[in-house]
Amino acid sequence: MEIYLIAFFILGYVAITMEHSLKLDKLIPALLMMVACWTLIAINVDNITYWIDADGISEEFTGVNHLGIEHVNKTLLHHFGKTVEILVIMMGAMAIVEMIEYFDGFSSIKDLIKSRKKTTILWIVSIIAFLLSSIIYNMLATIVLITVLRKIISNKEDRMWYSGFIIIAANAGGCWTPVGDITTTMLWSAHQVSTGNLMLKVGVPSLICILLPLIAALFMPVFRGEIELVDEEKVKTKKVNPNSKFMLYFGLILIIFVPIFETLTLLPPYMGMMGALALFSVTAEGLINSKKGKKRIISEVGVLHQGPTMKALSKVEMPSFLFFLGILMTVAALQSTGMIYNLGEFARNAEISKDIIVISLGLISAIIDNVPLVAASFGMFNDLPGADVWYFIAYAAGTGGSILIIGSAAGVVAMGMEKISFFWYFKNIALLAALGYFGGIAFFILFRNF
Repeated sequence: MEIYLIAFFILGYVAITMEHSLKLDKLIPALLMMVACWTLIAINVDNITYWIDADGISEEFTGVNHLGIEHVNKTLLHHFGKTVEILVIMMGAMAIVEMIEYFDGFSSIKDLIKSRKKTTILWIVSIIAFLLSSIIYNMLATIVLITVLRKIISNKEDRMWYSGFIIIAANAGGCWTPVGDITTTMLWSAHQVSTGNLMLKVGVPSLICILLPLIAALFMPVFRGEIELVDEEKVKTKKVNPNSKFMLYFGLILIIFVPIFETLTLLPPYMGMMGALALFSVTAEGLINSKKGKKRIISEVGVLHQGPTMKALSKVEMPSFLFFLGILMTVAALQSTGMIYNLGEFARNAEISKDIIVISLGLISAIIDNVPLVAASFGMFNDLPGADVWYFIAYAAGTGGSILIIGSAAGVVAMGMEKISFFWYFKNIALLAALGYFGGIAFFILFRNF
């Protein structure tokens, strides 16, 4: 059975990586391999001799002591619940970001970029991407910053270079807070890392990860001189929303408050995110339902009840959630049958350094999505929550994906928005991303005991 499970996983991942060639959205093979793996387990339930249940306890079943489909369903429900927790946190954050955009809140970011010097703009955009992605998911931060670039820089080749640095900065910024990357959200919601220690242990390595490429860019000819500005007269302007800055700051504050809420109440993180979404929605609807707000929404959509909350939720990407559901539940199947744990045991018995394993996971995340890699690490490492290895995984899995454009959600988004080819990114950005990745690793290893 184990061979078939691995075959389903490999075939599914090949289909995911070839989604453009197959013209098949990646969520389809993700869901198919999830169903195939769990169906195979259900069919062979009487032949399973080793099982890791919902509490993480390994059990052996022999002779008349069979696993039983009830036990499988209990474990399946446990993993489904933990997966949905992560997806609900993502959905809440994305909805708040969409409502901020509804009020044109991110337009104020453009006002921060006043210089025409290429290196100055590069540093400003990269630092903003680093900071913004630590509050909202790195994929969303990438979308926001590339949208801003389009309003400033007219030359497509220049925008591709800036987009490459945005990918590195967004992935680096996303891995040192619980709400910056889905992998850190996974580690945080599983209580493997705490908010304070994540910021303390991963913050500086993450900053180094973007600072080293930025310093290298100072010596690159492509960033000498000034940019070609977008012709403002050709850009369709619209009236500035008077509530834009307020909604931007209020939304970001609410997202920042989610980890604090979890620490104070000990409730699951998704409760804090849903509370933040509710408070932001109440505020947004209140502003829109003012006298002027009613006129505006009637003139735009002709339907009074379609306010910012409904519009934001309609823009939240369901395909992304289904993709993550398929990936995480497939890894849960491999984890429950003990296959991932056995892989970790093999590494331990072979006396392979944990650092080497984690660094390798980061490099592999440039090819394979970092979500299943982090999910797999739960079965590979038996370290207690709060151990340094979990913070190292947060850094490596979050930043290693920058080395190839297909290695992260931020990269895939930028690839689509600016039509960046795989080989252009590999030729021009990969070494810069690798420089930052290994620079952050060196700092983490040298100073983790201080």
